[in-house]
Amino acid sequence: MATKASSFSHLKVPSAEPYRFGIIVSQWNDEITIPLYNGAFNFLVKHGALEEHIKTVEVPGSFELSSGADILLANQEIDAVICLGCVIQGETRHFEFICNAVANGITQLSLKYNKPVIFGVLTPNNMQQASERAGGRHGNKGEEAAAAAIHMAELRRNLLG
Repeated sequence: MATKASSFSHLKVPSAEPYRFGIIVSQWNDEITIPLYNGAFNFLVKHGALEEHIKTVEVPGSFELSSGADILLANQEIDAVICLGCVIQGETRHFEFICNAVANGITQLSLKYNKPVIFGVLTPNNMQQASERAGGRHGNKGEEAAAAAIHMAELRRNLLG
């Protein structure tokens, strides 16, 4: 487990200006997902993405992130999708099932469409850990997901044209 805010400031982030992004965000645990969304959206804009080139879709929970991303990718010209959610460990195995399904679903979509679909889902043990990663002492993982989306959109364009 990380003990300090992760830093990706040493990475050169390409311009996001030529790309179109989708952000799929879970409404469940919105006290966490809204700051993640704001971090991702603002990071994209800060790095040149046009606001009108960012399509936001809300889904009920993290389990629905894959479905929302699939619908978006099938119907929109999008270069990369960022999936944002938060699944907090509970007393049952529900956490494991949801986290595995979402991770596998996002991976499968990336392969299906040959486009970056970024896993920006927090999987903390408790709400405090989630808050620390949604703008707290561990930074904002929404920003990191946006950085990954820009990098991967650039990589795809460079390799595939």
